[in-house]
Amino acid sequence: MKMFKTMTVAGAFAGAMLSGTASFAQEKFVTIGTGGQTGVYFVVGQSICRLVNRGTADHGLKCTAPSTGGSIANINAIKAGDMDMGVAQSDWQYHAYNGTSEYEGNKFDKERAVFSVHGEPFTIMARTDSGVKAFDDLKGKRVNVGNPGSGSAGTMDVVLDAKGWTKADFSLASELKPAEQAAALGDNKVDAITYTVGHPNGSIQEASSTVDATLVSVEGPEIDKLVADNPYYAKAVIPGGMYKGSPDDTNTFGVRATFVTSADVPDETIYQVVKAVFDNFDRFKSLHPAFANLKEEEMISAGLSAPLHDGAVKYYKERGWME
Repeated sequence: MKMFKTMTVAGAFAGAMLSGTASFAQEKFVTIGTGGQTGVYFVVGQSICRLVNRGTADHGLKCTAPSTGGSIANINAIKAGDMDMGVAQSDWQYHAYNGTSEYEGNKFDKERAVFSVHGEPFTIMARTDSGVKAFDDLKGKRVNVGNPGSGSAGTMDVVLDAKGWTKADFSLASELKPAEQAAALGDNKVDAITYTVGHPNGSIQEASSTVDATLVSVEGPEIDKLVADNPYYAKAVIPGGMYKGSPDDTNTFGVRATFVTSADVPDETIYQVVKAVFDNFDRFKSLHPAFANLKEEEMISAGLSAPLHDGAVKYYKERGWME
């Protein structure tokens, strides 16, 4: 009898192990490309994964959202099949799908939009002692133009081209990551930092808290033409009083953060990710101040230039948001 019981226990243990192995095998791991750890892109990816992972027992998806180089790096990783989804500026979503700008001759035909997120003003903060009060004052100054592969660096290139400048017009064009640039401004290693980002932002907050600095306006006829000629750009205002040293509104322009993927990612995967976000929309909006004013109807259309992924369309139709 003892032997029978022992075998029964052993058999039950083996069965449990096999069952656990089968359950584990059914889990699908998905990866979301984000940005620097001080930026809102990182929060977007982490927030989406948090909501997806709450439902792993139901849909089998396990989500991770590592820090990356940003928009262009994310799109390239999705195109290469190294990531499933990612956050990208609306302008780089457009360029990748249409084969323009940096994607000329390298069009991403399979790029698919999922939804858009918050607005992202092109932001410049300069040390007060640098004398920089407008974009044109940056000529001859030490400027962090952004890390390679980031949307911020790409947007700076666009602005420089619009103004007929090059990086050689700066005495220094550093390529620091967002997490490094606030300290560089405080240590007087650069006169100004740039960031295309949602607000309020931790990196800009840190910079304004460690040194006397102010936000710099980005406006004028060249910017007006950029906005008029490109549907993915819009005028933007960073509210006064959000950061120390910048009591007045700052006029600039910007893009939207968008969530993108590839047509190669299964419909059911994207459907479950979209469902996790919009079925828990109030929770999602509470995860960062930049999400507070998001509206579902804008998120499924604004700033999206690639076709919607079929998995997203399925969910939007179920909710009655699309016909």
